[in-house]
Amino acid sequence: MKNTTKLLAASIAFASLPLSAANYAIEARGDAMGGVGVVSANFLTAPFYNPALVAIYRRNDDMGMITPSFGGSYNDPNDMKSNVDAVLDASGSDITDGLKKLDGNQANVELGGVVAFALPNQFVAANLFAKAYTESFATPDVHTVGTEQQQLELSTVEAVSIGVAEVGLSLAKYQTFMGQHISFGITPKIQRIYTYNYVASVKDYDLSDVRENSNGETAFNMDAGALWFFGPFRVGVAATNLISRDIETKDTTQLLTSGSQSNLVGGKYNYKLEPVYTVGAGIVSDYFTLSVDYDLNETEKFTSFEDNEQMIRVGTEVDLLRQLKLRGGYYKNLAYSDSEGTVTAGVGISPLNLFQLDLSANYTNKNAMGASINFLASY
Repeated sequence: MKNTTKLLAASIAFASLPLSAANYAIEARGDAMGGVGVVSANFLTAPFYNPALVAIYRRNDDMGMITPSFGGSYNDPNDMKSNVDAVLDASGSDITDGLKKLDGNQANVELGGVVAFALPNQFVAANLFAKAYTESFATPDVHTVGTEQQQLELSTVEAVSIGVAEVGLSLAKYQTFMGQHISFGITPKIQRIYTYNYVASVKDYDLSDVRENSNGETAFNMDAGALWFFGPFRVGVAATNLISRDIETKDTTQLLTSGSQSNLVGGKYNYKLEPVYTVGAGIVSDYFTLSVDYDLNETEKFTSFEDNEQMIRVGTEVDLLRQLKLRGGYYKNLAYSDSEGTVTAGVGISPLNLFQLDLSANYTNKNAMGASINFLASY
């Protein structure tokens, strides 16, 4: 059981190494609404969905802050934890049977967080923000030749993680054109990208060695977005990470031996940071919001894992007297026909409008769920 705990910690530890208290699930209001935000985000959360929304605010909004938002999620679709438990507790031929069941398993963890400081105004609205997130994957490389003990000693844990920390400034302008209400926004940003790659025998790996196989690079990137609205009806489009980048981890290739058997393990992983183009439409009023976001393209991410994404998201919010907000949503990854949908829910609490606390949770199945929280205030 000790080895099992270490194995499961591998994915989580990889996720938290580059950026402590980080979250890929970014902010709790959007998370509770299925991840929508292209037309339904507010001027504080706009940089994470559509920078054009930085220019859309109430007349009494002079400034606002997110301090901070953080959370995370995990996905273990094959129940790798139970399968690893079974292997390490097995003996004799049960080891071989357990390894066969473990073969092809995959688990991933996503963590992240944001802070933001916004200054809405009629000239050029601005939002200065910092964002950090990680994606981490762990998978076993099962060796099925030789004695049961050799199979166990030559089977490995392979884990890889990418962490992105970025600082940016979203700038947006609202205007009317031929009687139409529109806004445009851009976000120049600096990204620091980290990769970690680790492989070792299930019996011999040591998480203290993880940082020895790290890479880091700094790059410039940009987001952009536009919004049209008439009364409560809105249509928007957003583009994230307009400058694509191919990222390669360090090479961890090594030869493991056990008696007369050997296994060449490890290697390099490639990650594609690609543009994401999303359209959104919805109804956004003072006390009710209903929104749909759809990714126009599919992104690949890690080339060696089944983590492609093309999302459709639906979310709603009901505001009760500006003191309590009830939220719900749903999202599904269209990149895979057999992917499960995820249900989301959450609340926003605004005691006397002094500040706002947002909580969210998401549930796919008993092996895939997450949560996030954020604190914000506007004046």
